[in-house]
Amino acid sequence: MRFNREKYIDLIMYILSQCHQKPNFGKTVLCNILYFIDFNYYELYGELMTNETYIKSKRGIRPTHFREISEELISKNYLFFRKEPYYNRTIYKYYIIIIPSLKFSQKELEIINDAINKLSDENATTITKYAKRDPPISVAEFGEPIDFRYVFSRGNEYSIIDK
Repeated sequence: MRFNREKYIDLIMYILSQCHQKPNFGKTVLCNILYFIDFNYYELYGELMTNETYIKSKRGIRPTHFREISEELISKNYLFFRKEPYYNRTIYKYYIIIIPSLKFSQKELEIINDAINKLSDENATTITKYAKRDPPISVAEFGEPIDFRYVFSRGNEYSIIDK
C-alpha cells in the first residue's frame, strides 16, 4: 500500500475549504477528521482512500505525513498557518489561500462530507475523547500504527454501515 500523496493533499485542501472559518477548527480537529474519513472509507469499501498511516499518541491521532504535507502546502503558498487563542487555549489554525479543485468520486465525497458534517463543529478535546473510543484506536498501543482492520469491530456508535 503506497501513500497517495495527491489524494491526501486534495483531502486536506477540501476539508479546509469547508471548515477553516469555524473558530474551533484547528489541527487536532483536522487530523481526527482525516482519520475518520480514511477509516470510514475502509469500513465501507475495503480499501484505503489515502493510504495514510495514523499513529496513536498520548494526545490522540497523529497522521504520519501531515507535518510534511502541511509544511509543503505552506511553502507553496496554498495554506498559511497561525496560532490563535481559543478560550483558555491556543489553537493551531490552517487557512487556505487557493481554492482547491474537486477531484473526488461521488462515493468519496459522501464519506468526506459525512465526516465533516458530523465532526467539524467539535472542539479538540471532545473529538479526541470521541476518537479514542473508536475500536481501532482503543486497541492500538501508544506510538504504534492504528490497524484499519479493527473498523470491523465497531459498534453502532462508530460504524457507518447501514446508516
